[in-house]
Amino acid sequence: MAGKGEPRSNRKVALTAASAALTMLGLGFASVPLYRIFCQVTGYGGTTQRADEAKAATVKDSGRTISIRFDANVERNMPWQFKPLQRTDTVSIGARDMALFWAKNDSDKTVTGTASFNVEPEQAARYFNKIQCFCFTEQTLKPGEEVRMPVLYYVDPAILTDPDNKDVQQITLSYTFHVTRVEDAKALDHPRTGS
Repeated sequence: MAGKGEPRSNRKVALTAASAALTMLGLGFASVPLYRIFCQVTGYGGTTQRADEAKAATVKDSGRTISIRFDANVERNMPWQFKPLQRTDTVSIGARDMALFWAKNDSDKTVTGTASFNVEPEQAARYFNKIQCFCFTEQTLKPGEEVRMPVLYYVDPAILTDPDNKDVQQITLSYTFHVTRVEDAKALDHPRTGS
């Protein structure tokens, strides 16, 4: 025979389970921005730092140099050509520098893409500061359109006092463009090849 307390007990269990599910859902949504903040602060996973012009203006040129290598890729179905205009550059640590990348839409549709990025070696990422970058916004190219895209950056002189980076002689900045929107999804199935 069921006791009088069972409906109340079932309600309590249901409310507890629903609360736990909502808490886990909330943590799931919060984990992405928290992880992104963690990566930006620590450079974990090759995440670079973002600096504004005012902060960059306070950084002093160290007089020491480091090699920067630029790498460019597109995801498998991205109908673009994408490359750095210069593969490597020797820069002064602490001085602002600029790299240019070139992209061309080889399809007959308007395609919008976003670039993801990382820095290798990972321990150097926390010292690689981007002031201006095409990766901060979506890029839209019409059929056959090509564009030059700048990256304004500097390497923080603090890298020189970090024992984890004492042997780092070259930093690689790598980008991969991904499709975010396309005028017609068929453009990804049959991209036109270009030169």
